Amino acid sequence: MNSLISLGKYLFAIPFAIFGIMHFVAADQMAAMAPGGTIMVYVSGLCLILAAVSIILGKLDKLASVLLAVLLLLFLIPHVQNMGANEAEMFNILKNIALAGGALLYAGQAKDNTYIG
Repeated sequence: MNSLISLGKYLFAIPFAIFGIMHFVAADQMAAMAPGGTIMVYVSGLCLILAAVSIILGKLDKLASVLLAVLLLLFLIPHVQNMGANEAEMFNILKNIALAGGALLYAGQAKDNTYIG
């Protein structure tokens, strides 16, 4: 059972790495929705990739998962602003809230207390 539970951090982190890569691949499409345009899409994509790497390696994973939760909550801003034009944004809003909660749950059990005790 412990091996199944330890698989959880990989199942949590790998989609963030993919989301980060998608930010680089589809930056032009996402730029219209992002405050700051294309540059912020690249920055947020890099943040997603770095958080995934940190969680997978277990280095600074508590800090990375708390910052990931903050980033996911910031992602709510463009989704809420776009809700009038697209009712399907509610799915993205709920997804980001759930993932932010998961990141904070992971932070609670993370081992690396270097910056956050």
